[in-house]
Amino acid sequence: MLEEKSFLKELDDAVLRGSEESRAKALWYATDMLIVGHYSDEETWVFGEVIGRLAGAIEVATRAQLAKRLATVSKAPLNALHKLAFDDAIEVAGPILQHCERLDSKTLVQNIRTKGLPHMLAISKRSTISEVVTDELVTRGNRDVLVSVAANNGARISDFGFLQMVKRSTNDSILVEQLGLRKDIPRQTFQQLVAKASDDVRRKLAQERPDLAGYIHTSVAEVAGSLQSKFGPATKNYFTAKKALTALHQRGELDECRILGYARERKLEEATVGLSLLCSLPANVVERALADREMTLILSKACRFEWETTMALLFLGAKDHQINARVLEEMKQQYARLDAKTPLQVLSFYQTRMDASAALADERRLPQLRNV
Repeated sequence: MLEEKSFLKELDDAVLRGSEESRAKALWYATDMLIVGHYSDEETWVFGEVIGRLAGAIEVATRAQLAKRLATVSKAPLNALHKLAFDDAIEVAGPILQHCERLDSKTLVQNIRTKGLPHMLAISKRSTISEVVTDELVTRGNRDVLVSVAANNGARISDFGFLQMVKRSTNDSILVEQLGLRKDIPRQTFQQLVAKASDDVRRKLAQERPDLAGYIHTSVAEVAGSLQSKFGPATKNYFTAKKALTALHQRGELDECRILGYARERKLEEATVGLSLLCSLPANVVERALADREMTLILSKACRFEWETTMALLFLGAKDHQINARVLEEMKQQYARLDAKTPLQVLSFYQTRMDASAALADERRLPQLRNV
């Protein structure tokens, strides 16, 4: 320890009394010793203090060289790396933020919250990025940061992160395309993305994602409202269901038990209207959701339904009311894994982004309901 203190004192003297050239020589000497030697954690920390003090007394160009050199050193001292990562000059911070694997998620989040957009862009290019970090990037970053995250296959993106990016992708064909090309994008979020994509982007996505080409065309048709209602436009049954269930809902008597009964009895009108009231969604949106298994899971989870009710709704929306046993078991496992937070976010997305267009479609398709 006495030798370490003596070493620090000599270098402090070099910082206080030395020239720019002597400081730089001392910096490279300390760095070379660190890289070629074998030291304990305590000794490595001492080197970090030395390097940090010297780095604070030299020009940006030299600090940038130091950052490039330490960025890929596996035993680089964390105290020195932290100082460089939070340097105001992106020439210094950039190499550490982008390439250094020793920085943990907590440090990266702190950097995002306290530094500027150039620092965020450097972080967005890391070989691997955790969800907690990408959540910060897509919330605080600008368009360039979002595109960089979307294009980075090493970035893990949460359901919240995907929803944030989709919300911010309006009129941005490049961001829409990068998101659409990601293999990990949730199906329901992909549907919303396709809805706002231009024709050119949809065609490109269909070419790049042949596995989803049919789904892309189907999603476009659904959003455009071109699917025909299973129970026809403005039928008497629908009108009756709307009036009766609205009254039940107002009295607080519309609950999961009733939805389960409607689904088991294959009363599509009642189940659709009931869910639209419980979820505060236009009926035609719920109708299309019931035709999609994953969206049925989303709606059920948002309503906190038991699996029994969810299964009945799946059968209600299935072709010929039949589902393969293996597929049904997969749906059950998926429903159990589904975090309640995600369905609520998707539901909110539908309510805020599609409510107006869906309501207009309802008025055109079911004009009688306006006077209910």
